Amino acid sequence: MDLGLKHKKAIVTGGSKGIGLATALTLAGEGAEVAIVARNEEHLRQAADLIRERTGRDPITISADVSVRDEAERTVTEAAKRLGGLDILVNNAGTSAASPFPEVEPDQWEADLDLKLFGAVHFARAALPYLRKAECGGAIVNVTAIGGKAPGASSLPTSVSRAAGLALTKAMSKDLAADGIRVNAVCIGLIRSDQIERKWKASAPELSWEEFARDPRHGIPLGRIGEAQEAANVIAFLVSEAASYITGTSVNIDGGKSAVL
Repeated sequence: MDLGLKHKKAIVTGGSKGIGLATALTLAGEGAEVAIVARNEEHLRQAADLIRERTGRDPITISADVSVRDEAERTVTEAAKRLGGLDILVNNAGTSAASPFPEVEPDQWEADLDLKLFGAVHFARAALPYLRKAECGGAIVNVTAIGGKAPGASSLPTSVSRAAGLALTKAMSKDLAADGIRVNAVCIGLIRSDQIERKWKASAPELSWEEFARDPRHGIPLGRIGEAQEAANVIAFLVSEAASYITGTSVNIDGGKSAVL
């Protein structure tokens, strides 16, 4: 299937590793022009080299703290200028911060909300003028987590930030539909990442990755931890012309683990 992404212009935050990098690679492989955003310049350089090697595309790299409004605005302005416009925004930046409620300090709440909620808000607001000009309509995907739908114990502050991201997605989809801008979310479950690999090496170093990923104690109906590429495939579909009538929805990418739709 031709996703209609050739010559599209995209920003991917948190684009130097994990799901963000896999998404940038997928979009570039489909012919899109991509700007990747992250704080660590060395990781950005490594990601850019990988994208060039695998796709032949030359990505734009921008070092920024997405939780800071001025940096978000600067990043979008620079990316749109260098790309020649903007069609796609993937708000992927974020980390998992999960603790019991009594253990979460006020500054941890603020930092998590600034990164995961307000980072998406700042980027979307800055991108809006450009997305309104997108030839076939703009598209935003907010990357959240299944805990935003069904928070568990000791899941704070992440589950609250992710729930807010889902509400943001639905409200934005209704407000921006008249501008031809679609807004969707993906809810991530257990997907291979640096954080998951650290847990594997700390808790079960005697197991190979394949053995750890398929450990039944994870409770994943499909029987394994997912790969970043599997999340990237869904994100690429949601921002593509193939999903032109989909907005205001969320897709669980969790191997069936969540109890909610």
